[in-house]
Amino acid sequence: MTSAMRNRPLRIGILVPQGEYRWNGRLPRWSDLEAMARLAEEIGLDSLWVVDHLLYRTPDGEPEGIWECWSLLSAFAAVTKRITLGTLVLCTNWRNPALIAKMAETVNEISGGRLILGLGAGNTEQEFRRFGFPWERRVSRFAEALAIVHGLLRNGWIDYAGEFYTVRDCLLRPRGPRSQGPPILVGGNGPRVLRLAAQYADIWNTYYDFTGNRASGLGPQIEAFRAACRDVGRDWSSVTLSASALVAFPGHGRIYGVVADPVRGTPEEIAEEFRAYARAGIQHLQLRIEPNTLEGLEQLGRVLEVLDRAE
Repeated sequence: MTSAMRNRPLRIGILVPQGEYRWNGRLPRWSDLEAMARLAEEIGLDSLWVVDHLLYRTPDGEPEGIWECWSLLSAFAAVTKRITLGTLVLCTNWRNPALIAKMAETVNEISGGRLILGLGAGNTEQEFRRFGFPWERRVSRFAEALAIVHGLLRNGWIDYAGEFYTVRDCLLRPRGPRSQGPPILVGGNGPRVLRLAAQYADIWNTYYDFTGNRASGLGPQIEAFRAACRDVGRDWSSVTLSASALVAFPGHGRIYGVVADPVRGTPEEIAEEFRAYARAGIQHLQLRIEPNTLEGLEQLGRVLEVLDRAE
């Protein structure tokens, strides 16, 4: 049953835990993540999202390992049946952009057309340095990569020569279940990235770092995106608006990387905050839940039951 059939005012997804301490203090194994994906479908979530990082740092400065994004996404495509799968977001500076388009088309095929391809420039210098990727001019590199990925997915062919990437007479074959490839999500709030989102994105995303983790903080971010659309001559209503939010349930441990107060409360109170996002224009909400475990997911299920009731 779709969220629309359940009176759900917007689509709801979760960010899966990928880091060493993110399963309420321990490393999630693949068996944990597979169980989470299956439970996410069972409770009626709309989407499942993976982040793209190579090495976190804890608040104490210690290194924290993380499972690789695209490998997990491919596995989720094979073990789920209904739920939408997305990257929030894949760093184009770590992979050749023509290869990204090829990877996306293949996972879209495995999933039966359930992929959202979220793309970004990357934002953590130490990861770039440690793994040998160039940090300088990463947004300029992202702009070229985005043009190549978009061109290949939409048209199946591109011939492109830029400062950073050159692909000559490149064909994307075979094609998956969508004639123009999966929808592209661009996440970010800087002026250049907003402009790129306005040019290329089907979905724009703002992260809770920029909104204070409340629907009430969305206004300036959405207006900045709409202004970017006006600048490039894009109808902003043709782009789906999405946002992330941090939600804390009873029983969570230490929450790493917190920059805003988590949403807390009864299922009714949390559901009302989700409705506020919908009223603000958000059509898809990606949640980081704590505890980010099966128990936390079960508590989210109770919020969804409230959210799905007609107001």
